[in-house]
Amino acid sequence: MGQSIVIVDAFAEKPFTGNPAAVCLLDHPVGEEWMQLVAREMNLSETAFVLPDRDAFRLRWFTPTVEVELCGHATLASAHLLWESGRLRETEKARFQTRSGLLTAQREGDRIVMDFPAVAAQACPAPAGLAEALGVPIGYAGKYVFDYLVEVESETAVRALQPNFERLAVLLPRGVIVTSRSADPAFDFVSRFFAPACGIQEDPVTGSAHCCLGPHWGGRLGKLDLIGHQVSARGGIVRVQVRGDRVHLGGHAVTLMRGELSA
Repeated sequence: MGQSIVIVDAFAEKPFTGNPAAVCLLDHPVGEEWMQLVAREMNLSETAFVLPDRDAFRLRWFTPTVEVELCGHATLASAHLLWESGRLRETEKARFQTRSGLLTAQREGDRIVMDFPAVAAQACPAPAGLAEALGVPIGYAGKYVFDYLVEVESETAVRALQPNFERLAVLLPRGVIVTSRSADPAFDFVSRFFAPACGIQEDPVTGSAHCCLGPHWGGRLGKLDLIGHQVSARGGIVRVQVRGDRVHLGGHAVTLMRGELSA
């Protein structure tokens, strides 16, 4: 038998929406080179590798080109699969040891809620050429540990973005979150996320970006509980609760495909 691999649509209530992640539930350690090759072969924004480790699971995330420090949608997908496969009881909390420390996920009704670090952006000048690469005037720019955050004038501007990905890849070490207030009262803010330097032109729904978006819009709107709508072509909804130096990110997941790696 080869290694099983499962594709899960995360931050999705039905198939073919949200953000697809590939997940390998491992029984033994595997090499980093092999993990990167699998991620390149899957060619999704993230492939997750989950290995039992005492009372937790080691979790690593790879784009088609690099390993990343933090990923929300593939963590949600991994937790979903641990419960679905019976490796955890549905009442048990999923505990993940990662490059960003201990992350947890638990079921709350039909939703999965993850406990992640809050990473507020610090205001800074936008990198030279960023507005031109995005093709939109920038109203606010900030930087946090992973990415730049830019605020633009409207949801219409966010939705209309057609970035120059070659220029973005040169300008940015990882990615940029573009956001505005939502025009729809059902949501507090909208966003899109671009990371061509990591092999991802546009990520459909980015959990880690909401670690920054939550504190940003919480401060702007004076709210601790928010609903974000990532308005990519696939789109997805992320419920964000800002709790001091942590954020709770909530969403759904749907198993889409199961397969087996022969190499």
